This record gives sequence, C-alpha cells and structure tokens, in this order.
Amino acid sequence: MRIVLIVEGRTEEVFLSALRRFLLARLAGKMPRSEPNRQDGLIPSGHELKKLVDRHLNEGASAVIALTDVSPVFTDATDAKNKMRQWVGDERRFHPHAAQHDFEAWLLPYWDQIRKITGCSRNAPPGNPELVDHNSPPSERVREAFRTGTKTKNRRSYVKTRDAKLILGGQDLTVAATQCNELKAFLNTILTLCGAPPLS
Repeated sequence: MRIVLIVEGRTEEVFLSALRRFLLARLAGKMPRSEPNRQDGLIPSGHELKKLVDRHLNEGASAVIALTDVSPVFTDATDAKNKMRQWVGDERRFHPHAAQHDFEAWLLPYWDQIRKITGCSRNAPPGNPELVDHNSPPSERVREAFRTGTKTKNRRSYVKTRDAKLILGGQDLTVAATQCNELKAFLNTILTLCGAPPLS
C-alpha cells in the first residue's frame, strides 16, 4: 500500500513522525509506504489539486490524502473537505481531510506537555480543541504559552517546526483523537485503507 499525503508545509510534516509511531503500533506487517508531498504554503485549489492528485494516482499511489488547515481559505472543516472533493471529483482513492481551525488544535490535548516545555501556568483552553474560538485560534494559544512561560519567556518564541515535534514527542495520537473528530477521521482513513480496525 502506497499512500501519498499532500500536506501544507513543514508543520504537518513534523506531525507525520507522530503519525508513523501511531501506525507502527497498529499496523504490524501492514505498514503502508507513506510519501509526504509537502506544499510551500497552502495546498493547491481547484483544477491544480485535481492535477496533483491524478498525477500521484497515475504514478502508482494506492490512495492520496490531502490534509489542510481551515484557515484562511475555508469556513470550517466540512467546507474544506467538500470543496476539495468537488475540485478532485468522484475519485474513490482520494480522501480529503482538514484540521479545524489549524494544526495546533491537535496539540491542545497535550497541554500538560506544553506547560512542561514552557513553564506556562495557564490552564488548557476549555472544551473541544477543534472548537476553540476562531478569533484566538489554537496556534495563538500555543504561542501565548511560549510567550508567557517561565522557561521560554524572553528566550524563545513558538516555532512550529521545532516545538510541535517537542510537544508530540513520545505522545500517543489516540489522546488527541478522542477529543478531535477531524483527527480521528484522518487516522481512521489510513487505518481502514490498510485493513485495520478504526478507532471507535
């Protein structure tokens, strides 16, 4: 099984190391060959996305998964997935997914780890991480922890490519998946493609 993952940039690529750990624990002997196709910024839209998906499928990919942030192009994750599906058309090997509102929503369930890294004393944002106020999105909550934490204040700001890896280091993605439906859907797509039971 060869799966191409179209992702927005270095942030999501950092996430892929945690994804590989998650899959290795559940896909013994069935581990897919996953190939990230990192875009420099947003994933393509319209006909450009269709061309990219078709190219990967024509080059032998078993499936293509696109993972995008909602901000700033889409109104929500459903809108993002519907538009990507519309752009690509009726291709059963294409699977659109979105992080709502941004990738950092999937980091919020590891707030204890964020506090440990930063020395921040703030409580985790309440409620479903994927429904955190869009006027102060998850990425801003994580940035604020780094800005105010006793271990990071005046020394370093939040850098996605470095700090997302630290936050996710050694963490189990099922912790976030139990709180984040879009993440669970993304993980379940891969598990199902590989013939493994999905997360309940």
